[in-house]
Amino acid sequence: MKIAIDAMGGDHAPKEPVLGAMKAVMEFPDLEILLVGDEKQIKQHLKDNTRITILHTEEQILGTDEPVRAVRRKKNASMVLAARQVADGNADGCISAGNTGALMASGLFVVGRIEGIERPALAPTLPTVAGEGFVLLDVGANSDARPEHLLQFAIMGSIYAQQVRGLASPRVGLLNIGTEETKGNDLTKQAFGLLKDSGLNFIGNVEARDLLEGAADIVVTDGFTGNMVLKTIEGTAFSVFKMLKEALTSSLKSKLAAGVLKPELRDIKMKMDYSEYGGAGLFGLKAPVIKAHGSSDATAFFSAIRQTRIMVQHNVAGTIKEMIEAAKTAE
Repeated sequence: MKIAIDAMGGDHAPKEPVLGAMKAVMEFPDLEILLVGDEKQIKQHLKDNTRITILHTEEQILGTDEPVRAVRRKKNASMVLAARQVADGNADGCISAGNTGALMASGLFVVGRIEGIERPALAPTLPTVAGEGFVLLDVGANSDARPEHLLQFAIMGSIYAQQVRGLASPRVGLLNIGTEETKGNDLTKQAFGLLKDSGLNFIGNVEARDLLEGAADIVVTDGFTGNMVLKTIEGTAFSVFKMLKEALTSSLKSKLAAGVLKPELRDIKMKMDYSEYGGAGLFGLKAPVIKAHGSSDATAFFSAIRQTRIMVQHNVAGTIKEMIEAAKTAE
């Protein structure tokens, strides 16, 4: 199995992608990594090239680039070349922590969409209080969505939860402003009916306040709403930890208390750490394309590689294709 990594994408490239890749090949003997980027910069951090190769390019897509235009014009950019390796059959999946819009465009235009999937969805796994996590989709691939899109999101999320997270019957929830069936706008009301008749383990509407309590294993919504929920969760977690740090370092008494509570605080931080869950999968493409967080460190890249490896092993893209084809035949 070979995974291509955009070594130049993210805030800490190429150091952290390279360190994550070295850790991954040590952990997984069946894995090969292709690092795409500036060979000179990559080699400064690559201390062990066991089952790691480099595809050299000096061109990059920047965070300020307009995504679609950049993908079309910068054909030798590290991100685009990583996706091209997947499309050409030289890699089984790809990962980037770079420009999110450009990665989505690379996935659509280079890797390609599964036939029958109307809209791919960007789907991260977010933390819950109990530590199991939940998959939220879509978080930004599509600002607008139709009810049938949310149904496809639910199907793709369920397959991912079954194959990658090992859940036999994942609970699907529809993000809404209330739990009652009659609540919501036209989109959620129509989507509710489709999900109810889908054969999935649909548990009904879920509210945003209950997400971190593990209200559902998969939560579906349109990309506009999902992106705001994602950023609210990220921002709230950051602010809470910041306030805790300030409170626990404000005096000698609080510092002593912090020392006693350090193991428990570490456990809480690990539960809420996105790096433990990998990246956001772009579901609905012909092969795994994973968007790692822009600030990903080596641990986060390792988790994204592990996630991609499991998706390849369990043929998640192929299973989604089969499910969509079966649904079309049944119509």
